[in-house]
Amino acid sequence: MERNSEDNPVLIGQSGPLDGQRWMVRDNIVLGRDMDCDIIIPSRQVSRKHAHLTLSDSGVKIEDLGSKNGTHLNGSLVEDSRKLKDGDVIQIAFAQQFMFLSSDATMPLELEGMGGISATPEGLLRLDKSSRQVWIGDEEVIPPLSASQFQLLELLYERQTRVVSRKEIISEIWGAENAIDVSEQALDALVRRLRDRLASIDSNHLYIITIRGHGLRLDNPPQ
Repeated sequence: MERNSEDNPVLIGQSGPLDGQRWMVRDNIVLGRDMDCDIIIPSRQVSRKHAHLTLSDSGVKIEDLGSKNGTHLNGSLVEDSRKLKDGDVIQIAFAQQFMFLSSDATMPLELEGMGGISATPEGLLRLDKSSRQVWIGDEEVIPPLSASQFQLLELLYERQTRVVSRKEIISEIWGAENAIDVSEQALDALVRRLRDRLASIDSNHLYIITIRGHGLRLDNPPQ
């Protein structure tokens, strides 16, 4: 099925043996342990033909192929065909997790073919942990970020291309013992302030990306 390249949905391996790899969904895809599968997951917990992604004009649907250990979508067992939406998390047995993005236009790296790229090149945004300095290109973010803004950026920077959950962000910045008292609005305000600071240097790129229902990730374009 032909689609514009910028409209290609993307699967990202988040944990398991395929962690960090990415695939454009340009056609129907079978996931499983068998060598004939389009995405091979090398784990005995995964069935030979485990799950199937179906691409159509209306989007991408996932269905389990009668696997032994099941397929989960956002924590719920997939029993019938389910349509995927941006930011959905797919769990194959207990072995491999994927994130689904509805368009590769939101990806920080240019991806080619079905092979994934596991390494992120040095990006336009750089930071120095010891001095707490941040640069976008050759321009330093002045005045320096606040402590909480830098903590948030550092957390996302260390896990580039991965989605960090809101719960984990709150725990890291405010402390696990205080997390229950921190509102969603407090995190949203922190994210907004950090975005504004980065936009003061580069207003043409949104570095902090929200994956609705899941968390945040850093979109750090290559230099």
